Amino acid sequence: MFKNIKLVFLAIAAIVVTSCEDDFLETTPTDAISAADAFATTENMALVLNGLHRGQYAQSQTIFSGGDSNRSGNHYWVPLGDNLAGGMIHSAVANNLGWQNEAQWTSHTQETSLTSEQLWYARYNTIASANALINNATNGTVVEDDRLREIIGQAYSYRAYAYLSLIQHYAKGYLIGSPSTDPGVPLLFSSDSPFSSAPRSTVAEIYTQMESDIDSAISYFENATSRSTGSADAKSQLNIDVAYGLKARIALSKGDWATAAAAAVTARQNYPLMDEEDYKSGFNTTLLPEVIWGSNVITTETVFFRSYFYLISNTFNGSQVRSNPKIADKRLIDLIPDTDYRKDLFLVDAPNTNGSASNGLGGYENNTNPLYPTEDAFDEEVLRLKNIYGLTEAAFNLHPYMQVKLRNANPGSTDPDDIIYMRSSEMYLIEAEAETMLGNIGAAQTALQQLGGARDSAYDATVFNTQDALMDHIKFQRGVELWGEGFLYTDKIRWDDGIDHAANGGSGASFVLYQDGYQQARPSENNNWIFKIPQAEIDANPNLTSSDQN
Repeated sequence: MFKNIKLVFLAIAAIVVTSCEDDFLETTPTDAISAADAFATTENMALVLNGLHRGQYAQSQTIFSGGDSNRSGNHYWVPLGDNLAGGMIHSAVANNLGWQNEAQWTSHTQETSLTSEQLWYARYNTIASANALINNATNGTVVEDDRLREIIGQAYSYRAYAYLSLIQHYAKGYLIGSPSTDPGVPLLFSSDSPFSSAPRSTVAEIYTQMESDIDSAISYFENATSRSTGSADAKSQLNIDVAYGLKARIALSKGDWATAAAAAVTARQNYPLMDEEDYKSGFNTTLLPEVIWGSNVITTETVFFRSYFYLISNTFNGSQVRSNPKIADKRLIDLIPDTDYRKDLFLVDAPNTNGSASNGLGGYENNTNPLYPTEDAFDEEVLRLKNIYGLTEAAFNLHPYMQVKLRNANPGSTDPDDIIYMRSSEMYLIEAEAETMLGNIGAAQTALQQLGGARDSAYDATVFNTQDALMDHIKFQRGVELWGEGFLYTDKIRWDDGIDHAANGGSGASFVLYQDGYQQARPSENNNWIFKIPQAEIDANPNLTSSDQN
């Protein structure tokens, strides 16, 4: 941890200062920028913060020592939640970036895997950079004003966000374990070498720290400059709404239902739900009205075949996309009423054009859909769908239940697109789940009606009138509304739900392709849900030993 964290901070400080401050560059060589210079003024600290924003999505080897070109921050980590949990399903073999190793559960279960290592280092580098901002901005050397309080609020929010990610992946879930004794992750407060951390704290202790951090963030934001509006870049800045959204997520994951519901309501106030046109526009920009927070991926920072849309979209022009259309669990999609416009974003009847499809039904000769009684009818539908969704090359394959929810803004290209982290719809669902768990049936129905009624012209939340019925329906709504946005893995841990692609008629996944990921027992009885701590960290950190391995 120590070497990598030390160098990521210096890299961020150098990059943002030299690229954005001409006056600074004129007087300070790029290889001689010190931490003191980086934190000498509020505006310099703002530049360091912008580097932290960039670090959420840039190729990791450009941000910190030990990073790897096969992982580009949240481009990878966001869709991983749906890939691991089986919500996003691979229709054919195409293992670029080890993306199918994840689905087979042969990556995060290994202490030497790239995924176990890179997620750990990415989040601790975020923590170290947040520490540097917090420690230097609150030590009294720079006058605290509204702008500085905004920076401090963002730093505290980032630290809480990173710890939440770590504790949800490298420790047992709060609601299914014994948080007061279950080992969590190490706490790190240092902002200077040697970046020594504490030993593994308990899960409960990490939650206490997250709650303290997010409350500190809110306190600073209350007396800070407001986030600007009207640009995609503005949404990459964290503000008080993001902090309340994180507070809601933290509380939901530990079963603090009243706090979760209240924070979710506060977080969503300024972000009206999208209409049908916006909802169907591809989820490729933070400018969408209900986006609370996301990364604005600048054109000079495109990661090409390392991007979120390369991993999950069916319109990105990459071999892994063209040969392996991503499909949704057909058991989920078949439950969506025809009156719900979200169903349009899953092409249930798309012809299967892929001769290498895992189900062995690719090509007209294997067609079983009565909608295409002739090869001409089959080919006409293929051409129609490709024209609609911009699948510009013949090599793009189609598959039943393929998703077109997440589409790059310039389909058929490799252009960069934004990554959405938080939407107001998630906050309605958090409120509904929390109120359900509190036994407040009417309040849960009201929250669901606002969201469901916006998506489904015939929606009626009152038919779900028991706690069990509401929870089943909330699981369905989260599955549909948040599909592909990275929540399913942590949702299943919170709900203590396993994975079974064979149950209830099957998901559409292939056992041959999915292997160990085809069925996994529920998290309370299956430690494979917990990521392995990187062996390199255990070897290097004097406060960790082999007995600390998950």
